[in-house]
Amino acid sequence: MSWFKKLFPSRILTSSESRRGVPEGVWTKCPECQAVLYRAELERNLEVCPKCSHHIRLSGRKRLEYFFDKGTFEELGREIQPVDRLKFRDTKKYKDRISAAQKDTGETDALVAGQGTLEGLPIVACAFDFNFIGGSMGAVVGERYVIAAERALAKRIPFICFATSGGARMQESVISLMQMAKTSAALGRLSQAGVPFISIMVDPTYGGVSASLAMLGDVNVAEPRAMIGFTGPRVIAQTVRETLPEGFQTAEFLLQHGFIDMIVDRREMRKTVARVVGKFMHAAR
Repeated sequence: MSWFKKLFPSRILTSSESRRGVPEGVWTKCPECQAVLYRAELERNLEVCPKCSHHIRLSGRKRLEYFFDKGTFEELGREIQPVDRLKFRDTKKYKDRISAAQKDTGETDALVAGQGTLEGLPIVACAFDFNFIGGSMGAVVGERYVIAAERALAKRIPFICFATSGGARMQESVISLMQMAKTSAALGRLSQAGVPFISIMVDPTYGGVSASLAMLGDVNVAEPRAMIGFTGPRVIAQTVRETLPEGFQTAEFLLQHGFIDMIVDRREMRKTVARVVGKFMHAAR
């Protein structure tokens, strides 16, 4: 084969030998437009496709890493661990689902919360992780959320939440449904004290999370083209037996109909939220 290699430049060879020199993970593909992207460039762009501006889903921890000022994040509530109180089992034991999710994500549950600064302003923020059992809200998520809200209340600093979830965690039955009231009550205490809460909804935000904490912001924000609703459009269409409007449940549709206040590109999120936080803090003086 040496004579063949002399005829063709090495850059156009497609043998496994030439591909072996490319480290795994250097390139990735946009799930929306299928463009092949350089992994490092995509990370610099905060996981937003530079070709079509599709906002690729982030883990909760990565989202907070991008959001907080570097080196200021202090995690809250990590010591709280999930417990299978009901010994629930469907096709798999709940405790086995928890173990698998913990192994896959490196997280102990579906919410990461912490305190730090944003553009130098003190804040408390939390973020759901959709990779952990669909970002579902169980007892641990509810407790961590309330801990974060109470820290914001004690310090009288703004509270921010990035919500993405399939809803309440069915494996915890009524315990998970109780978290809707628990988190909403915590936000009520913030409201009474005049502590601002900014809710940021990212793709997808559904179920009990959208029906409680996600829609209770003093300012409700969404990322572009995020899907937001109580139940999926196909289920609604089958129930009402009608064709739904084009773009139904997208962030753009919700903005047009007054359900959210603004849509913000992820690359502008830090500056935009910092500006809103600054206005709230100035008004409180």
